[in-house]
Amino acid sequence: MVVIKSVDAKSIFDSRREKTVHVSVKTDVGVFGASSPNGKSKGKNEARSYVKSLDEDIKMLKKFSDYFSKENINKFDDLRRVEDVVDRQIGANTLFALESAILKAVAKEQKKEIWQLINPNARKFPRLVGNCIGGGKHSKSIKKPDFQEFLLVPNMKSVKENWEKSKKLKEEAKYLLKIRDEKFKGEKNDEDAWNTNLNEKEVFDIITSFDIPVGVDVAASSFVKREKYLYENPLLKRTKDEQFDYLSNLIKNFNLFFVEDPFGEEDFESFAKLLKKYPASLIVGDDLTTTNLNRFEKAIKMKSINAIIVKPNQIGSLLEVKEVCGLAKKEGIKIIFSHRSGETSETILGDLAFGFGADFFKCGITGKEREAKIKRLIQIEKKLK
Repeated sequence: MVVIKSVDAKSIFDSRREKTVHVSVKTDVGVFGASSPNGKSKGKNEARSYVKSLDEDIKMLKKFSDYFSKENINKFDDLRRVEDVVDRQIGANTLFALESAILKAVAKEQKKEIWQLINPNARKFPRLVGNCIGGGKHSKSIKKPDFQEFLLVPNMKSVKENWEKSKKLKEEAKYLLKIRDEKFKGEKNDEDAWNTNLNEKEVFDIITSFDIPVGVDVAASSFVKREKYLYENPLLKRTKDEQFDYLSNLIKNFNLFFVEDPFGEEDFESFAKLLKKYPASLIVGDDLTTTNLNRFEKAIKMKSINAIIVKPNQIGSLLEVKEVCGLAKKEGIKIIFSHRSGETSETILGDLAFGFGADFFKCGITGKEREAKIKRLIQIEKKLK
């Protein structure tokens, strides 16, 4: 049993050089720390990262330090005691970092891996989903694809093989971009994906030449306004029906396996319509569902998605993450644990994805903060073989 003696917090920089929170927990078995990433393309229904601000959350957590000294944590579900103490006084980023640090302490005290606290019998490894070429809010180019991420989803025998395949194809994409995009300079965006001036169709021409499953994060909420989809490359407007027809053609013509957030974050009906037409593709909710149980239940009821993005810091509570994953398994909906665009070197996402039985792990392809998480999954894989 872990006895929490005190809690501290500070700000650190994420991969975009923006401030995020790092929480330290002093226990009878040592001091354990964890950090939270930052999202850039956020769904409007995400929990607040901080109640008022990062600095205020840090002050609040320090105020609560003495209260934690009365809490003993022995298992994953004991995180309820922690949440009862802070009860909406800190934001989702801070709560996620706090609970992650506590799980590290419990795992150490029990001589276990963190994933074993969730499910000691876990054996299924998720497939990697990697952002190869970028656009949308994650890219700073003036001219860029309107869609946010162009994804590789290899299906090799192991996490390591999938990662090696993705890295190799990303280099191939660089070569093809040099040929097709005369302004390509080999620059990368927030998620270490290639920046390009090409539009989405031109990018699909490149990644569909690789002969592996591919996908896209449309992030449609970032360019929809008053039910009109405002494209900039090339410049045009699409109605909801025109957006549906356009996406249908892309799925059909490019055989897209993975389609994330194809419509605005409140348009459950259009998601459902697309899923009905293309049940063999993954129609994925992220901004639509925001790792929120109530929104996920609505998406299930309306048959809007067959896969859900799980970003623990969207909701903060790892107990709610557990509920979302439990419901997904019950309903046969694929689980995709995902990084954020502003990442840290924190690796617990790998343990959470494996422990909760994720089907996919969306964590970029390169960049030290993203590689750390993939390497953690590979480390788990090695130990179990």
